[in-house]
Amino acid sequence: MAVSCAWARIEAVPEIRLTGTGEAQPRQGVAEKEARLSDEISKQDEASRRKRRTIDAHPVSTLPPAVYPGRAPLEASRIRLEPVDPRIHARDLFAIGHADKDALALWKYLPYGPFADAPRMEGWLRSCAASCDPVFVAVRDRGSGRLAGMASFLEIRPLIGVIEIGHIWFAPPYQRGVHATEALYLMMRHAMLDLENRRLEWKCNALNQASRRAALRLGFRFEGVFFNHNIVKGCNRDTAWYSIIDTEWPAIQSNFDRWLAASNFDAEGKQRSSLGERNRSLWQRVTGERD
Repeated sequence: MAVSCAWARIEAVPEIRLTGTGEAQPRQGVAEKEARLSDEISKQDEASRRKRRTIDAHPVSTLPPAVYPGRAPLEASRIRLEPVDPRIHARDLFAIGHADKDALALWKYLPYGPFADAPRMEGWLRSCAASCDPVFVAVRDRGSGRLAGMASFLEIRPLIGVIEIGHIWFAPPYQRGVHATEALYLMMRHAMLDLENRRLEWKCNALNQASRRAALRLGFRFEGVFFNHNIVKGCNRDTAWYSIIDTEWPAIQSNFDRWLAASNFDAEGKQRSSLGERNRSLWQRVTGERD
């Protein structure tokens, strides 16, 4: 069966098309907007990368504790992370991930889904529950009791203190909201503070602008793109790499704590200060840039 990769445009640079004469012309309308957005992300990527990290071979006097993420729930004020259990989560995760066109769109860059029916998703969730890497969690809104999405710890290398968070998706009502942010912060804090990792990674399809914006907002630093890195759903995947290292974590944690504080939200729940601006300021203090 032929595989369609029509969605896979090059969005990391301004888009072009070829005319009948072979001359390159800029795409119009939506493509121009996408190109401007891609250019903005590229500038922010480079701003984060220009804050230099020292390349060295310093002695690691305190070795990582070599601990895997546990299978116990993690809680914060608004959300709860629960180890994936298909008996508990399958029906509701299928419902929120397939409710409408907006929900179906969240599977675009994931290596699985959408699923034809609930039993097929339950079969996939059984594999998730049985996996030790990735370690999958379901995200529950503590206020409403409803499920909000899924995420995982993966690429777990406890002996050297490296871990990634990924396989992240949230139902449309929770996307880009405080509950999703708190869920990811809880995972990041668990990885860096509780498990004492030295490096936390975020990787995504280089075409996935939303994920790249999210990485920068959360305080991750852009490291580069691995070209021809994978084949996903029959299509090439170039992968954008981001990371946070242990010496950067305390300042990022402080920004999260201040942003999540009740005093940062007005009576309507609107933020008074931006988490992205707080974390970008960590780069700008060194580079002097105002992207």
